[in-house]
Amino acid sequence: MKVLYFAWVRERIGTDCEEVSPPAAVGDVGSLVAWLRNRSEGHAEALSDLARVRVAVNQEAVGPDHPVASGDEIAFFPPMTGG
Repeated sequence: MKVLYFAWVRERIGTDCEEVSPPAAVGDVGSLVAWLRNRSEGHAEALSDLARVRVAVNQEAVGPDHPVASGDEIAFFPPMTGG
């Protein structure tokens, strides 16, 4: 599973992407986030409040109940503003 981080999420985690192999119990975005929070203090800080972070699975915006699988690309980024 490839995980991408953008903007301040990337800055807090310290990398723009990583390949991860979460345990089989991780089956949706919410459980992936919970698992990622345990990887480092930066992950915990960046992913502490999903109201401040948007998630895309395979380039499609999704919510915490959306399923994830080993071949997916998951992206975390701040909400976009127009102007």
